[in-house]
Amino acid sequence: MSVANSPSISAETLLQRAADTVPALKTRARQAEELRHVPEETIRELKDAGLFQIATPRRFGGNGHEIDLMFRVAMELGRGCGSTAWCFAVLSIHNWMIGHWPMALQEEYFATGPDTLSSSSFAPIEKLTPVDGGYRLSGRWEFSSGADAGTWALLGAMSQSGPVYVMVPRPDYEVQHDTWFVSGLKGTGSKDVVVEDAFVPAHRVLPFGNLGPASGMSEVHGRASYRLFGMALLPYTLCSPLAGLAQAALDDVIERFRGRSKAESAAIQMRLAESSVEADTARLIVTHDTRRLIQRASAGEGLSELDAARHRRNVGYVARLCCSAVDRLFEASGGHSLFDTHPMQRIDRDVHAGAHQTALYWDAIAEAYGRAALGLPASPMPGTRQ
Repeated sequence: MSVANSPSISAETLLQRAADTVPALKTRARQAEELRHVPEETIRELKDAGLFQIATPRRFGGNGHEIDLMFRVAMELGRGCGSTAWCFAVLSIHNWMIGHWPMALQEEYFATGPDTLSSSSFAPIEKLTPVDGGYRLSGRWEFSSGADAGTWALLGAMSQSGPVYVMVPRPDYEVQHDTWFVSGLKGTGSKDVVVEDAFVPAHRVLPFGNLGPASGMSEVHGRASYRLFGMALLPYTLCSPLAGLAQAALDDVIERFRGRSKAESAAIQMRLAESSVEADTARLIVTHDTRRLIQRASAGEGLSELDAARHRRNVGYVARLCCSAVDRLFEASGGHSLFDTHPMQRIDRDVHAGAHQTALYWDAIAEAYGRAALGLPASPMPGTRQ
């Protein structure tokens, strides 16, 4: 059954709502670090603004937009708080991913509404044990961003036939609150998740290979993005918040120096110019690539090995551009930018923390692209951990 996907609210309105939250996010950014998770008030405001509903399939209350809009919103939110933008992107992409599962899981998951949220840890480090009607699962997973806001956990595991995604609802797992003490993205609450001998019905399990056309959900949900292999889109979840952080650094420098004597400094002007080009380029790459991927899927075009390598290259390069843009401005921000109360030190820590993700590791990404461009066999790419 096909679902019409005419949006119930315009993209411009949703982007403006995201922009309207930026002042409050700036105010709460330090609170998020101290709490070590995104404040509940912020999660509630993002829900009330309909921003989480971008990723949710229309039949379950989504507002009918394709997933590329979500990346644009994440970049906007990053101007206010990197941790909030990171969690928004991660939590949102999970609701898009859920659209690939058997319909029994989708109905179970969204029974609590279109803003149901799940944290994740994709590494298939634990094994599923087959039992009647499903499986038993035990283990511990790290880096589960947004764990405090989630009511489900999307976990990687190893089945007898290969790696799978597993959906586990609360109270079948526990969040370990004493594990997330880090240098950057402190407010993401990317804590450990522990499962102890939970029963997992078969409909809550999805093979890695079914996160894409094999799920058959493109026509069901009226979404061209479900014709894409998941890993073509998922890495943009990690780099889009960083593009927002690069813009946040520019916003801070312009606001602080405009109208002051330091604005006459040629060194400041040149640093601002170069960083602004890098930040603009990062946003353009994310916006262009995610839209182009969906356009190609809508036209029934597949991705060649070189196409896939190019997109992975671009994702990694966005991270490099954002780190470079922020570092250049942080270096010129003076001693006061070192205080805990100053946003620039947090922006710098956050952008580098995000760039540490395995899927953004430039050396491996660059090698893979070079090999594809030269017609050499692909070397294994690192997995994505959220």
